[in-house]
Amino acid sequence: MIQTSNRTPTQNGVAAAALSIGEILPPTPLLPVEINGTRCWVKAENLQPIGAFKIRGGWWRLSNLTDQERSKGVVAVSSGNHAQGVAWAARRLGIAATIVMPRDAPQVKLDSTRALGAEIVLYERPGEDRDAVAANLIEQTGATLVHAFGDPWVIEGQGSSGIEIAAQLGHQPSSVIACCGGGGLAAGLSLACPDAAIYAVEPVGWDMVGQSLATGKIVHAAADAPRTICDALQPTATKQINLDLLSGRAQPGVAVTDDEVLAAQRFAFSNLQLVVEPGGAAALAAALAGKIPIDQDSVIMITGGNCDPAKFAATISTGR
Repeated sequence: MIQTSNRTPTQNGVAAAALSIGEILPPTPLLPVEINGTRCWVKAENLQPIGAFKIRGGWWRLSNLTDQERSKGVVAVSSGNHAQGVAWAARRLGIAATIVMPRDAPQVKLDSTRALGAEIVLYERPGEDRDAVAANLIEQTGATLVHAFGDPWVIEGQGSSGIEIAAQLGHQPSSVIACCGGGGLAAGLSLACPDAAIYAVEPVGWDMVGQSLATGKIVHAAADAPRTICDALQPTATKQINLDLLSGRAQPGVAVTDDEVLAAQRFAFSNLQLVVEPGGAAALAAALAGKIPIDQDSVIMITGGNCDPAKFAATISTGR
């Protein structure tokens, strides 16, 4: 098993990450939207340079590496958005990056990661243990693991979006609804927005964070977990660091269906003029389906927009 740092993420760390990120990236828009008669907000993280919020955690983790760690490079495991976040930061900081990616990742994500200069090592999903592949690379090179959601700096970096939200609103949001894979964003938001209710939204059958919150212990995805169009939201389990931050803090988990996600993609395109990938639309899907209460100070995270063009066109034109 790959080990991550024992460092504990803090609210001060999130604030420091927000300052660092604010020096290199403008804030993403906070857009008004009406959902089921209630006016609330969406945070358009799909408009980041890599098309996803993952740029935040990638930058904050890599910018905190020591000179010795930088010289040996980094390894990350990702289906695409974290891959691009790490690759973007690595290129800017002059650090070698190797990304372990599933062979069935969307081609647009594979191509974009390569274009950013990262080396890609493919694995079969399902079938191969991606963590074992990464561990072997780290053993060979001495590189630093940049975990997609279980790394304390990554959590702080993702939480920087919450600092932006509060600044844009002029006060703390009443709630933040976040798309959730392993729980890095939700955990970071829980630190950044201490007065807000935090909702983690996952695909049906892949709601490992929600189930872990309900039982108080880490729950792993079933071997026969259903297929989902949300490729970015398929970790087989959360990490203890995420569960510790979210336990007693986050609201009960929420799961959405593929059909609800597709409806959210179409809604975002029609009403916000935004291209949103399936995993990036999960939080919006939950709000549209009435699965989460919203008010005028609720913020819905749109976390990614890296869509396969043909599949997105089909979603918009036919509903699939």
